[in-house]
Amino acid sequence: MERKPFPEEQIIGVLKEAEAGAVVTEVCRKHGMPSATYCAWKAKFGGLEVSDAKRLRALEVENARLKRLLAETMLDNAGLKDLLSKKW
Repeated sequence: MERKPFPEEQIIGVLKEAEAGAVVTEVCRKHGMPSATYCAWKAKFGGLEVSDAKRLRALEVENARLKRLLAETMLDNAGLKDLLSKKW
């Protein structure tokens, strides 16, 4: 059975727990995750608060939407250039 990803609140809670003095391997075992996941989370969410993480997620979603719009526009422009460059 595949697990759902941890929400940002829980990720930051795990990081705060380890920063408070708990042993990282024990924290990872308690939450059922590998220590490599903890290292990746610390690289991405280290020093963030819950509100900052939510804002980061919203910005990532908006950035993906804008990239998709830009790609569609560039594709339309390329198609129009090809269409107009051909001789009738």
